[in-house]
Amino acid sequence: MAVQTMCATKTQNIDATVKQIEMLKKAGAALVRLAVDSKADVEALKQIRPQTDANLVVDLQENYGLIKDLAPYVQKVRYNPGHLHHRHPEISPRDKVKLMIDVAKDNDLALRIGVNFGSLGPNAGAGMDQMQIALSSAYEHCDYMEQFDFASYVVSLKSSDPQSVININTEFAKQRPQVPLHLGVTEAGMLPDAEIKSRMAFEKLLAQGIGDTIRVSIAIADSEKDSEVIIGKQIVDDVNAGRFTDFRSFKDYGTGINVIACPSCSRVENGKFVQLAGLVREAVEEFKGRRLTIAVMGCRVNGPGETDHADFGMWCAPTFVNLKKGTNLIGQFGYGEVVEKLLDEIRKDNL
Repeated sequence: MAVQTMCATKTQNIDATVKQIEMLKKAGAALVRLAVDSKADVEALKQIRPQTDANLVVDLQENYGLIKDLAPYVQKVRYNPGHLHHRHPEISPRDKVKLMIDVAKDNDLALRIGVNFGSLGPNAGAGMDQMQIALSSAYEHCDYMEQFDFASYVVSLKSSDPQSVININTEFAKQRPQVPLHLGVTEAGMLPDAEIKSRMAFEKLLAQGIGDTIRVSIAIADSEKDSEVIIGKQIVDDVNAGRFTDFRSFKDYGTGINVIACPSCSRVENGKFVQLAGLVREAVEEFKGRRLTIAVMGCRVNGPGETDHADFGMWCAPTFVNLKKGTNLIGQFGYGEVVEKLLDEIRKDNL
């Protein structure tokens, strides 16, 4: 069972990124993921590669074509089917995937098809729920792999809800038992919630033999990023030893206030979002007993999708925060004032 995580440092900050890679590797990370969004990121990757022997995974979102430039420097590339439409809309997703597969074959790379409930594609089937849309996307991309005779791939099906992660991975494993699965509860939030949510999903799935790699996602300071690896390894060790969490002690979990927050990563627009998530969690204690989901998101990748599905959402930009109620934008506020604005809106909603 491979435990992996993602660097929170900016890829172009080469010294800091190398330092964090080594910290994560020392903690036991089998793979370390980096974000590459531009030619400048690729140039940074070229300088990072000689300074570490860690297995590196590059996370591609919109810019799928960069795989041609970065392929010699990594072991694996993750792409998100929900983001393939952003660039070159005249090129079909199938042809974009074929390009990535051709490069992967030439460079002995693995690929990860990374499907996320927070960033499903715009052409999703009408009348389908999130799980059906996500499964349909995963099956479609697995078919591409088979059509182009490529076997070195893994699939991830992630949600911020542990039960959804259990349901979708169980169904996928039933339909495509030969395909390796990477498990993760994304936007799991802060500790201890992030560990609880991850254990809820992983213990159930791993005990059934479902899952080949895992990632624990935590909104946490950069200096504590290795906690994701340490906790992940502990979960795997506990399952292997037959030690399982007694979730009866969390019988009310999920029925009150749920603060969703993405893990700290290199795409975060402003590192203050981690502190903001903590302030939100403290501030909303006055509404304890009320069922309420609040999403605090650090970047554009899953920010729009997760905040759309929350009761209230904070999508963090570099100098301001987009405060939303469901899909509706309430306004843009500074980091120092947005928590009070959120409380005002919740109080108003409760009248």
